[in-house]
Amino acid sequence: MNQTEGFRHELKYRIGYAQYIELRNRLRTVMQSDVHTGADGKYLIRSIYFDNYADKALREKADGVPMREKFRIRYYNDDFSYLTLEKKIKDNNLCMKVDAQITEEECRELLAGKTNGMRGHPSPLVRELYAKMRYQMLRPKVLVSYMREPYIYRAGNVRITFDSDIRTTLFHRDFLEGKVADIDTAEAPQDMVLEVKYDAFLPDMIQRLVQINTLRQTAFSKYEACRRFG
Repeated sequence: MNQTEGFRHELKYRIGYAQYIELRNRLRTVMQSDVHTGADGKYLIRSIYFDNYADKALREKADGVPMREKFRIRYYNDDFSYLTLEKKIKDNNLCMKVDAQITEEECRELLAGKTNGMRGHPSPLVRELYAKMRYQMLRPKVLVSYMREPYIYRAGNVRITFDSDIRTTLFHRDFLEGKVADIDTAEAPQDMVLEVKYDAFLPDMIQRLVQINTLRQTAFSKYEACRRFG
């Protein structure tokens, strides 16, 4: 069954390690760590991104097209038992995600180009990807990996994450591997991406703790950063 969340605000900032330590210490006083994290408060995310032969998603991001979409398959901590197909829709600083769970077998067949089973899939999102793989020639392009440290504040449905160690693996058919060979994409050691997501409003307390007015907002895209290598 597809899960759809409404449009949410999404703000991104590039920060250094010292900023991260300061912000993390502040946020921990009022925000809770995500229950799905490990003992260190983090988890590993891997996402297989799709694009077409003309790199439509990549070019729209680079050109600043305000309304765009990307398809990806995501899994956590190298656990193939829970895989989700996601479509992320961006409208300037607003974002919305639609997702559907798929099996490891379905994922491997999709990556191998065996898409006939997708045509009658019970999920509308899987059927949509099937159609766009046929008519827009969407194909798996890159595997994006990173560590995420997430914090939650219930008022305003606020989610703040620190993403680090962003790495890339270009398409080589076997994306679902127990051991991934990838390369670092950071321009400077210990660079991080701070993401702030919320619904209708960002509580004043969180704004003060993060000191958003002192940070420089960025349009950073992990997909775009990882595609610099091919």
